[in-house]
Amino acid sequence: QVQLVESGGGSVQAGGSLRLSCALSGYTFSRVCMAWFRQAPGKEREGVAVIYTSGGRTYYADSVKGRFTISQENAKNTVYLQMNSLKPEDSAMYYCAAHVGASGGDCYTLLMKKYPLDAWGQGTLVTVSS
Repeated sequence: QVQLVESGGGSVQAGGSLRLSCALSGYTFSRVCMAWFRQAPGKEREGVAVIYTSGGRTYYADSVKGRFTISQENAKNTVYLQMNSLKPEDSAMYYCAAHVGASGGDCYTLLMKKYPLDAWGQGTLVTVSS
């Protein structure tokens, strides 16, 4: 069973940085799309960034390009989301998601349409104050 455990949320002032972590268990770390989504109160869940663990290809939402970086650490079956230059509008619950047994093209679809998808994490809260 694929399981995801997130950590690293918190409160920060605008312009600050946070790093989120998501650890995958129950599946090999190869050929997996690992993505970050976020959902603010009253809004739909939206894709933020995704990485294909076999090769490291990444995709980002336009709203975070140049500020957020997704990366992986194979030895720990973990992906990270480094968030810099945070803005109040980045405040949301952040969720990790995974699609296993993936081809690289699946990852962009996952980011844009929230499928194909095999597991969600429990979420971690990010609050950015002005």
